[in-house]
Amino acid sequence: MHAFTPYLYPNRADNEAFIRDVFDLTAIDEFLAKKNAANPEMPYKLFHVILAAVVKAVTLRPKMNRFVQGSRMYQRNVLTTAFVVKKQFDDESHEALAYLSFDGDATLDSIHQRILEEIRTCRSDKLDNSTAGMDALTKLPRFVLRFVMWILHRLDYYGRVPNFLIKTDPNYASVFFSNLGSIKLQAGYHHLANWGTNSLFVTIGQVALRPVYAEDGSFGMHRTVELGLTIDERIADGYYYSDTVRLLKYLLQHPELLELPATTPVDMMAGARA
Repeated sequence: MHAFTPYLYPNRADNEAFIRDVFDLTAIDEFLAKKNAANPEMPYKLFHVILAAVVKAVTLRPKMNRFVQGSRMYQRNVLTTAFVVKKQFDDESHEALAYLSFDGDATLDSIHQRILEEIRTCRSDKLDNSTAGMDALTKLPRFVLRFVMWILHRLDYYGRVPNFLIKTDPNYASVFFSNLGSIKLQAGYHHLANWGTNSLFVTIGQVALRPVYAEDGSFGMHRTVELGLTIDERIADGYYYSDTVRLLKYLLQHPELLELPATTPVDMMAGARA
């Protein structure tokens, strides 16, 4: 079925599976309070923890790092993430595209440092590669641009787009993040694109108080965050997705695990056996 589906539904946007879940932030809040007490100048934020948790989950669940292109399935040999950085929080401010790659040695500390460096670069006057390319292309006459894009889409189908054009294109990242909470929005569905190779889009909503229920039916109001995950359903099956989300939730409940290298296995049954 996985070999046949790309021919039946060749467009990535026709194969979207959307998952939304709410995550309790109690453990993360306690973890960040301790972490930032020792490092108040460069504080760790919720976004850093979520990105690190997704990096570890995808590293341990490698089918999430696949993509379909040209009706064929590929396994990436590197894990990349991308997100949009607003240079300033006002209506007229420009945006920049952040693009980061990670290996199996990635930890929360190294990811935190890389994110801060990338955001600093994005908020400078320097144009990222993808924005500069789009600026140049949009200066072409419309009929020329349509022809250029037709050629690029054909090259994209065969995996032959020149690297200098797409090396920081977020649509070619393993995981594309949208931190909607930073602009006071809740997590929602975001489509995948028929350009590039991105098979996993993660939206992060605004932190909110929600009831969290215990096994006995009692509940308390906890700080929570909603995540939305849009996945190309051709790269794996529902059972694999379910276990991946379960792992992601476990990592966010035990953020200290993110201080270990991304390849370090996680035993989700450890607490039950104890």
